[in-house]
Formats: sequence, C-alpha cells, structure tokens
Amino acid sequence: MERVEIAPGISFSRLVYGMWRLGDDADTSPAHVQAKVEACLAQGITTMDQADIYGGYTAEGLLGAALRAAPALRDRIEIVTKCDIVAPVGRHAAARVKYYDTTRAHILGSVETSLREMGTDRIDLLLIHRPDPLMDHAETGAALDKVVASGKVRAVGVSNFRPWDFSLLQSAMQTRLATNQIEMSLMAHAAFTNGDLAFLQERGVVPMAWSPLGGGSLFAASPEPLRAELARIAAAQGVDMGAVAVAWLMRHPARILPVLGTNDLGRIARIGDAAKVALDRQDWFALYTAALGHEVP
Repeated sequence: MERVEIAPGISFSRLVYGMWRLGDDADTSPAHVQAKVEACLAQGITTMDQADIYGGYTAEGLLGAALRAAPALRDRIEIVTKCDIVAPVGRHAAARVKYYDTTRAHILGSVETSLREMGTDRIDLLLIHRPDPLMDHAETGAALDKVVASGKVRAVGVSNFRPWDFSLLQSAMQTRLATNQIEMSLMAHAAFTNGDLAFLQERGVVPMAWSPLGGGSLFAASPEPLRAELARIAAAQGVDMGAVAVAWLMRHPARILPVLGTNDLGRIARIGDAAKVALDRQDWFALYTAALGHEVP
C-alpha cells in the first residue's frame, strides 16, 4: 500500500479506515474491533480515522478496548481523531443545543479524554471537526500548537474548512496544518472546481476525503449513466464499483486520502482493491461526465 507523508516524519496509508460506524455494529466486542483492524493491516491500511463524537461519543472507547486487549496493535496503526462538536448525547447529554467549541479549554480537555478513551499516549493527527463561527483563531491556534509541543499530538489539521477558514487558523499557528478532511466523491465533486482542492494543492497540503462513496448513496441514488460507467470499468478491472469510485478520487494529483467506513469484514477486506484500479484520463472524465449529467464545457 502506498504511503503519503502528511507532516515531517509522519506518513499515512493511502487508504484510511473510517470508524464512524463502529458503535452501530451488532458486535462491538474488542475481538471484533480487532478483527476489523487486522483486516485493514493485511492490506497495508494502517491509518484509522476516529472522532470524539462518533457513535455518540462511544467509538473511541471501542477502539481503546480493542487496543487494551491487543496492545501490540497500537504501534502498527496511526490514529486520527477530531474534536469541537458538542452534541446533547453521551458525555455531553446536558448540553441544551448542539454547538461547536474551539476554545483552548475544550481542545485541551478533548485531547485528554481521547487519549484516555483510546488507551494511548499519543494521537497521530488531531482535527478540528467543523468550522466554528465563534472561533478565536489566536486562541485555537495556540491550543493546537500546545498539544503538538506536549508530544500528546503528533500533527494537527482541520475538517470541513473552506480556504478562508484554513488560512485564518493557520495565520495564528507555528505548527503547519497537515490536512483538511472534506467531503469528496463522484456525488460530491464541488471541491474539484470550487477552489477547495486547488487551495490545498497549492500549499502542498494532503487532502482527506470523507464519504467517498456518498455514504452508500452512490449506487442507490446516482444517475444510471454513472452506474453504467462504474460497472463497465469494474468489470474490465475485476473489482467492484466501489473500488472504481474510490480510485477516481485517488487518480487526482493532489494525492487524496479516501476515508472508507464499513462494519462488514468482507467489505473491509476489499477496501484495498481501489489501489489496484488504473484509470486513464478518458476513464476519469467518462465518470466525471456521467456524474455531472452533461459533457464538460
């Protein structure tokens, strides 16, 4: 599996396993979570994507239970997690409303909670999960610099930020923001033309793509011409349509890291197939044209 350096001395697997549905599985035992991680490792997928809010603030703890049961796993994986969303569930059940919190106290507290939940002494990448309209960029930037300087977090980045949000936060930081994790797929392709992806490319920032299969809607809700193109390429290359859709993102020169989440061990075992797909320029544009619903100008 190809690896991509996101920050000096820190590299991630090109495909990332997303754990946002970890708490939705009928079996959340440490052994079953470990089996998912092992299925990823067998393909060279070493990067696990978490967030404090996933599973109503339970997913980090489920990973932590698996790591406590099999401590050797920790040094074989990289952990990404996120903070700043406060929703009135789980540990934040007393909140009156869902809101974002990018204050120093919240970030520092979130890091400590995530470390404790996952039973680890370090987070490889911490992301601010959503842009906060009340963000004091100087306070937030200083807090992110602090967690890196402490050694508890190796790198920091953001998720769902627009270029101006990214630039504002970066302007108050000594640490370089390592990524922006944004929604990208054949069904959500605005980033390819609205400047979001170009902004990151210009700065040499590695993008991450959440929901690269449209949250499962890609095959159910996509136009028939797109499904036909996916099926054609999939049949020619001996993979499923999902692998082709993910390979479409990976074909971009920005070296996008798709984040894929599923609880099915069989599907997890096939995540790596996306890295086997070869798309030439015409294949890429055939898929893009089908996704747009019209020929490019």
